[in-house]
Amino acid sequence: MKVLWFSNTAANADEYFNNQLKGTGGWLKALDQELQKHVSLHVAFYHKSDSSFNYQNTRYYPLLIKRRPWKKVLRKLGFSFVVNDEDLQQYLDIIYKVKPDVIHIHGTENPFGCIVPHTKVPVVVSIQGNITVYFHKFLSGFEKKYLFKCKVHLMQFASVLPSTMFFTEYNTFKKMALIERINLSKVRYIIGRTDWDRRITRVLAPQCKYFHNDEILRNSFYNAEWRMPDNSETFVIHTTNGNALYKGFETLCHSLKLLNDYGLKCEWRVAGISQSDLIYYLTKEKLNRDFPQHGLILMGNLSEYELVKSLLNSNVYVMPSHIENSPNNLCEAMILGMPCISTFVGGSGSLIQDKMNGLLVQSGDPWAIAGAIIEIAENNINANRLGENARLTALKKHNKEVIVRDLLEVYNQVLADN
Repeated sequence: MKVLWFSNTAANADEYFNNQLKGTGGWLKALDQELQKHVSLHVAFYHKSDSSFNYQNTRYYPLLIKRRPWKKVLRKLGFSFVVNDEDLQQYLDIIYKVKPDVIHIHGTENPFGCIVPHTKVPVVVSIQGNITVYFHKFLSGFEKKYLFKCKVHLMQFASVLPSTMFFTEYNTFKKMALIERINLSKVRYIIGRTDWDRRITRVLAPQCKYFHNDEILRNSFYNAEWRMPDNSETFVIHTTNGNALYKGFETLCHSLKLLNDYGLKCEWRVAGISQSDLIYYLTKEKLNRDFPQHGLILMGNLSEYELVKSLLNSNVYVMPSHIENSPNNLCEAMILGMPCISTFVGGSGSLIQDKMNGLLVQSGDPWAIAGAIIEIAENNINANRLGENARLTALKKHNKEVIVRDLLEVYNQVLADN
């Protein structure tokens, strides 16, 4: 079987470019490595070059990013630009070269969905997040006025331009959500992995046939197992987050302030955010006296191996977001066997069963998060029980062989339906 992916990331070509992944997309790299053993796999993705190449058992087709300096300047001024169907011919050219049996688009938020009406090859689309709902929840943690606040570079020409402003991202999400809804209305086959994405696609794409297929995690997380660390003096909390308004960083910081007031001697490590990120400054402004004075450790972007090390040396994992589907950061903590606390948002209820393999709390409630952390900190037996159950759940959910088998069955069902 010949399969063509359209992807937001370079998947396993990341190794070819000698570019160690820090952040998103690692799960797709892992799936590439497994699936290429079973099919003739071809992957198209945006990149700064456009020369196709073979790496291991996959053929890669970089799509040239069209760089326009004037757009970069306008983005700094708050204007947003998204790709819709401008590169359609590039997509169709790759389809013509590959002549795939099945096309698999990873994500509804990208422009690749525009190919559906223009090809006779069956197309299946995986739900990653959903921009329509993410846009709806964009301002769950901050008032609208914070969209217009920015940081300014204090050097050279850039000193007159904002370096970061969430207003641009907000407008980008708004445009992407519209494109997403249009593309979903034309798709016939959807792959999802949670009750949440199944339910929203019933509304956004009622014409679709829905298939369930879980995700493979990064290899390092299968090969390590958490044990309660000897942090007798300091209780360590870990979160992997991002520079975004809807990721719950303000709830995290408020929760830490409450823990400080309670008297729990703790340290909250946050991977993915640094003090130079706009979300840090906006959160300090918003919380004011409720911003923690100590215990907040911003680690910036970590490699896969650095992240595993930090998790294994932590006492609990907390996912504070206002919206997610099945966040890989939470899945990775669960498969390590950590006790986990998560907001009950999006697809998190398909990962955690409250009090069985983790704790679920209300989104945006720092008092509930702080209270849940105290429960973990004051009961090692329960913490270990939750962690052990989390690992059992995650090992079953993220079983590589089962996931590849199920995905191949999806491809075969789609082919049989055409």
